[in-house]
Amino acid sequence: MISRFFPANVILGLAPIVLVIALWQGLVSSGLAPAVLLPPPGLVFSRLLQQLVTWTFQQEIAATLVRLFAGFAIAVVLGVSIGIAAAANPAINAVVRPIVRVLAPLPKVALYPALLLLLGFGHGSKITLVAADALFPILLSTYYGASTVEQKLIWSAMAAGTPRYEVLFKVVLPAAMPSILTGCRIGLVISCIVVFLAEMITSTDGLGHALVTAARTFQAVDMFVPLITISLLGLILNGLLGAVRSYLLRGFPEA
Repeated sequence: MISRFFPANVILGLAPIVLVIALWQGLVSSGLAPAVLLPPPGLVFSRLLQQLVTWTFQQEIAATLVRLFAGFAIAVVLGVSIGIAAAANPAINAVVRPIVRVLAPLPKVALYPALLLLLGFGHGSKITLVAADALFPILLSTYYGASTVEQKLIWSAMAAGTPRYEVLFKVVLPAAMPSILTGCRIGLVISCIVVFLAEMITSTDGLGHALVTAARTFQAVDMFVPLITISLLGLILNGLLGAVRSYLLRGFPEA
């Protein structure tokens, strides 16, 4: 009966979340974790519902989302553009490849103090950090997808008189779309993590700032609310991106 209303993949996806909440409740009920440090999940979710309808908390969410979307959008534009250009042009590839090899393994949060000095404590430094962290998964996925496009498709398009720059948009980009969207999903998860971390380090608003403020005043329940909120936002955004992926790849076998 349940499977008629909830697909099996939804049930399997919810099962780990239910287990984590059950373990959380078990730790609190058994006394292994004091309620002062680890409040019951029911109390946290009740507080979350109270906070969601307040203007102050909505502003915190809005600040986080602005930074997340701005940084992610920049990463998508730069990653897709550079990835396709590097796959199409050997000269650009020769320039981009060593830069990626050097910068990709570098933890971008190490650059945050320098970004603060250059861009200040406002949105700019946090958006730049998000963009820098989300850029490389998108760039590498785009490059891989564009590099593995069947050459026969490109030759056929050029033989039909299609200009080379149009081949990139009409043949290479659509064929590389599955790989690009995979990189975007990875970049989106990274963006959620990085924007929260940046707000925890230095910010006057946002969910990360709300968590640090609650921790400094020993408000354990309020400390867990931003954590749950960013997790739910990540879940919702990932679901929306998955829906966009299914729509854009509706003609692909793997979709």
